Amino acid sequence: MSVAKGMCGVAMAALLTGSAFAAEAPAAKPVVLKAAHLFDAAAGKIVSPGVVVVQGDKIEAVGPNAKLPDGAKVIDFGDATLTPGFMDAHVHLSEQSSDNYYKDFFDGMYQMPAEQALRATAYTKAMVEAGFTTVRNVGDSDYIALGLRNAINAGIIEGPRMLVANYAVGSTGGHADQDPMRPDLIAQAGPIHGVCNGPEECRAAVRYQIKYGANVIKFMPSGGVLSLADPVDVPELTQDEMNAIVSEAHAWHRKVAAHCHGDLAARMAVKAGADSIEHGSFLTEETLKMMKEKGTYLVPTLFAGYWVGSHADGFPPAIAEKARAAAAQSQKMFQMAARVGVKVAFGTDAAVEPHGLGATEFSLMAKNGFTPVQALQAATVGAADLLGVKDDSGTLEAGKLADIVVLPGNPVENIQATEHPKFVMRAGKVVKEAAPLQ
Repeated sequence: MSVAKGMCGVAMAALLTGSAFAAEAPAAKPVVLKAAHLFDAAAGKIVSPGVVVVQGDKIEAVGPNAKLPDGAKVIDFGDATLTPGFMDAHVHLSEQSSDNYYKDFFDGMYQMPAEQALRATAYTKAMVEAGFTTVRNVGDSDYIALGLRNAINAGIIEGPRMLVANYAVGSTGGHADQDPMRPDLIAQAGPIHGVCNGPEECRAAVRYQIKYGANVIKFMPSGGVLSLADPVDVPELTQDEMNAIVSEAHAWHRKVAAHCHGDLAARMAVKAGADSIEHGSFLTEETLKMMKEKGTYLVPTLFAGYWVGSHADGFPPAIAEKARAAAAQSQKMFQMAARVGVKVAFGTDAAVEPHGLGATEFSLMAKNGFTPVQALQAATVGAADLLGVKDDSGTLEAGKLADIVVLPGNPVENIQATEHPKFVMRAGKVVKEAAPLQ
């Protein structure tokens, strides 16, 4: 071997290992978090006092009897509560709406994907600093969310752990399709972009999303509120098409989120085997009972309904009418869902409202039939189960990832404490702190 080739090999080893000559970096000091309380998400109760020992990216021990390692950094938050990192099962981190629909439309047409991705780094940062350490991104274009996920995983940008859907799957003219712009000027979307007609095209659309890295499949059985061409309560796919989408996704071991405002479309999606119904604005008691029987999750996005209802005057008339109708019904639907006992996972539809404000959903849940404990569980153990990450996240237990939020006071007594996190840790890394480490 030549000297040049030998040095090249050393250089390559240095790139792969961090350094060819330096000793292995010492392990990070353990960190001990203390507070007056800890939220036991699995048991659904507050325990006192709260102690969590973190080593690296994992939780090493939990509870007042946990052994404190020698040389650990100890942070005592006093009158506060340690909770698992929150999860939002319904976000769109590649974009954010403003109060000006027409400007948003213009920007969406003219901003290149690179600019959209750079802007979105501010949204991922706002999300994790608000206490959301894991999110499910249910639909975007140009693979921007996929890029965000990969950049976060590589440590290039700051943000929550992301599960992404890539393009949402739906029919021509439906909520997954483009706005009705001139077809001679705008190229029409096909299965690679999630737009499909007939069971075989719908299977192809699912396969394309998985080919390009989707963790989850999102599809559109019913119309949407913030789209121009489709009625909000009309089924936009046949039963055979829905069956094909869900069965194909499940065959590839991907869970399926079904965007449904309308009741009939939701029933069809539940029959097809969808893992969750998103929004559910017009669900009937009969459909909610069917969901309970089958174990289908509801992701209610109450905050989005509240937001569009209060901002309806800024939308085009066709959208404003749908926004008011959905806003008027969504909280009533959730009250019924709470009575029926449907499984609920926390989701906000962030992007409809500004990123970083998602904890408002907790208060809306508590206002409409959930106890504060149930609302907290929806964003921890409930969401972890739906997202398929319960082995790593959702509770404060030894061996799980150190995703931890510190809230002032006791959130069971004041659920609005969720809107003011003092400290956020994701996989052992501090991403927000209100006081310096001791």
